[in-house]
Amino acid sequence: MGALLTPNRSSSGVPVAIIDIGSNSIRLVIYEGEGRIPSILFNEKIMAGLGKGLGKTGQLDKEAVARTISALARFRRLAQDMGVAKLRTVATAAVRDASNGPDFIAQLAAIGLPVELLPGKAEASLAGHGVLAAIPDADGIVGDLGGGSLELVGVAAGEVGEGVSVPFGVLRVAQMKLDSARALDRALTKALTKAGWSGTADGKPFYMVGGSWRALARLHQALTYYPLPIVHQYRVAPSEAQRLVRALGQLDAKRIKSIAGITSSRIASLGEAAMLLAALVRLLKPSALIVSAYGLREGLLHSSLPANVRAIDPLIEAAREEGVRQGRFPEHGDLLDRWIAPLFASEPAQLARLRHAACLLADVGWRAHPEFRAERGLDVALHGNWVGIDAAGRGMLGQALFTHFGGDGVCPIVNRLIGYDAAAKAMQWGLAMRLGQRLSGGVSEPLESSAMTIDNGALLMTLRGEDRALYGEAVERRHKLLASALGLKALARTA
Repeated sequence: MGALLTPNRSSSGVPVAIIDIGSNSIRLVIYEGEGRIPSILFNEKIMAGLGKGLGKTGQLDKEAVARTISALARFRRLAQDMGVAKLRTVATAAVRDASNGPDFIAQLAAIGLPVELLPGKAEASLAGHGVLAAIPDADGIVGDLGGGSLELVGVAAGEVGEGVSVPFGVLRVAQMKLDSARALDRALTKALTKAGWSGTADGKPFYMVGGSWRALARLHQALTYYPLPIVHQYRVAPSEAQRLVRALGQLDAKRIKSIAGITSSRIASLGEAAMLLAALVRLLKPSALIVSAYGLREGLLHSSLPANVRAIDPLIEAAREEGVRQGRFPEHGDLLDRWIAPLFASEPAQLARLRHAACLLADVGWRAHPEFRAERGLDVALHGNWVGIDAAGRGMLGQALFTHFGGDGVCPIVNRLIGYDAAAKAMQWGLAMRLGQRLSGGVSEPLESSAMTIDNGALLMTLRGEDRALYGEAVERRHKLLASALGLKALARTA
């Protein structure tokens, strides 16, 4: 059974690492391997500001170069000590455009760090791959904003189009001294036209990649009192871009610094990031703004994966692996999902997918104190490091697990995220999962030899004759609870 249920993985479990030398920040990320969604073992960033004087001098800032080389020597040593088998070091706009960029690359080679200098179009393509790694059904335009450049590329049907790179990073915009939104629009349009970009979003989303735009998303969450402080797949109406421009003109640095997730080093460039976002909204006319926590680094991994591994659903893959780590019986979640699926046959695929993820996580709370298992399930769903799921999906997942582990009613935070009707649907999933777990005790045979169907107004459980003993009082009680939630009567029979 395991060979049928477990997807084909490419991960060797041997750590791999990426060092990303950007115009503003330098980051090392060490991953557990090269699978579909490898876990992060280590992540460290410094805000070096290599490109902060590039617009005036044409060179990388000397002080920033010294800080960067020191940091990279540390990163290289850490990678060695953590047993990294493959270390890729890539550099983007600032190093690409600086007259002393080749000297900087030579200095890094001397300390044992060969650098891949990414062309602008390659950088755009990798940002697109990063978004597809985390949002497989992404269909629109990806915008990757760094310190030295802005990359745009279209994504659709799992494929990345041809992108462009223009010198409109936040550090460079700050040096342009554009005195109005109209001046920024003209300059950006001219640069995009020169680079060969003539498209619009055509009513599709704009996917925001980069630390400056993630910081803007956190600011927007704070301004709107959003209940879930996770920026990945955070959705903002396009009109809110101009609101952020106005807000940043009124808020002082102390207020912005108090917002969790916004570092002091980002504050100075938030105004430029908001102005660029508002300009892109005016030029591209997207239907929505959606934040992606994945970008170039994840794109490097995703673009190198075989097609069959790329096709794996990242949410289902991650939920399955988490279920195996925390559960009692491997692959029980897949069986549970198949067992309850006939009760929800009319649900669209996107809901069936969330229900499957909930079943895969159906054992994550069993080690917790019985009084707190429901809260544990809710926490895993809402705050887990998932991708391929938006806030509404987290709400559905959270309510299902909360109910499954015995929680009563609709969670207030879930109600804010998805409303009562959607939460009631997730409660039905949770009650069905709870029934399946009680019937089976978490093992496979009772689920394989029994069936749940809806038949003539009844929620019908069919058992083999020798399994009738499994239908005890606790099972009957949960059967009736689920039937009531579905507006049916409970009926059990032996085949």
